[in-house]
Amino acid sequence: MSSFGSQMAKRLNELRKAGKDIPKIMADVAEGGTIEAVRVATENTPPNGGADIAGTNMRSGDMAQHWTTDSQTVPMGGALSGGLIFRTVLANNMQYASYVNDGHRVDKHFVPDLIVNNGKLERLDGDWAGTMGIMVGTKTSYVKGKYMKQKAVGKYRSTVRTELSKRVKEAFK
Repeated sequence: MSSFGSQMAKRLNELRKAGKDIPKIMADVAEGGTIEAVRVATENTPPNGGADIAGTNMRSGDMAQHWTTDSQTVPMGGALSGGLIFRTVLANNMQYASYVNDGHRVDKHFVPDLIVNNGKLERLDGDWAGTMGIMVGTKTSYVKGKYMKQKAVGKYRSTVRTELSKRVKEAFK
């Protein structure tokens, strides 16, 4: 199987031979691919899949929202070494995003203001803050990653491949 880069170069050469506007096509395809990547990353970021967002002061969905606000979907273009470069950015600037994506170790430790109430975690605030807490990391030593970024990059690549193939077919009709 050929690499993603060589597949793209082949498709772009075919479009160039057909006399198409390569910079416009590159920008359109890159933007569409990045929009799809952001969508997939957001869908795969917890809480997702209809997960119950329960527990006072707990899961907020902020990290999923940050894929949209932190990513750059409109291509930034420029010339580099005689060729055109179009760059988009898939990003999530939440401090803990890499831990959720890649997984992380959990050491046994005490967390103040965290309690279990009716089977759900809750963070205490107000008058109760500082009065209790729980030990965490007692049942598992590792939390598996969700790999949202890798899923999004895979979607980007498949979208770009599909879109460029479609453009080549249209060019030779």
